[in-house]
Amino acid sequence: MERLRSLPCRVLLLDYDGTLAPFHFDRTRAFPYSEVPELLAQLIGLGTRVVLVSGRPAPELVRLSGIVPPPEIWGSHGLERLLPDGRHELEPLIAQHAQTLERAAELLRVNGLASRLESKPGGVAVHWRGLASGERSSLRRRVLELWSPFLADGGLNLLNFDGGLELRAPGKNKGDAVRTVLSETDANAAVAYLGDDQTDEDAFRALKGIGLAVLVRPARRLTSADVWLRPPKELLDFLREWLRAAGGEA
Repeated sequence: MERLRSLPCRVLLLDYDGTLAPFHFDRTRAFPYSEVPELLAQLIGLGTRVVLVSGRPAPELVRLSGIVPPPEIWGSHGLERLLPDGRHELEPLIAQHAQTLERAAELLRVNGLASRLESKPGGVAVHWRGLASGERSSLRRRVLELWSPFLADGGLNLLNFDGGLELRAPGKNKGDAVRTVLSETDANAAVAYLGDDQTDEDAFRALKGIGLAVLVRPARRLTSADVWLRPPKELLDFLREWLRAAGGEA
């Protein structure tokens, strides 16, 4: 916070689900904690570069986050970038990976798992949030069995996240998004990344020695982050303190 007060260049990168927004069994209704949109909008107005970095497709976060004006958004684990002026950049997939992902999604559909399926650029995810422990374990075993051919010879990666599994094309991750933002940022900038999930560990590592990596979750876990905040209170306190350090009133 001392650096924030003294440096004119500030960058705040944030995961969405589990960090800015509590998990919801209906992922289309995972809205942020009530004060978050206004706090982030004020930070943008005071010159902080606010960047959302999520496993979701980037356009979803424009609607869900409620931040006006919308910030820069990196979606699909860094595979796509939605800029505040509306420009949308998407890393192309090689044809083999795109075809394999479509086959993996179709296999879930024909096996009655369409309601748990999410298809997005570069990946196919299965969500089990809201299920009992035994049901989650059973669904995980079933999905792994269905996807085993794609893991063996399809050239795809299996990603565990808080609430499901994702089959992904190799390549981009949240750390790549952080490194790109850092490459566009003054070397003396004050930078922080806030995240909760295992997928945020790539971002934490990318920021080592450069900025502050913040784990945001109710329970502490093994992490590369520098500090740990419990949401929502400590998260909101952090954002208010950033706002005050940037010259605003919270």
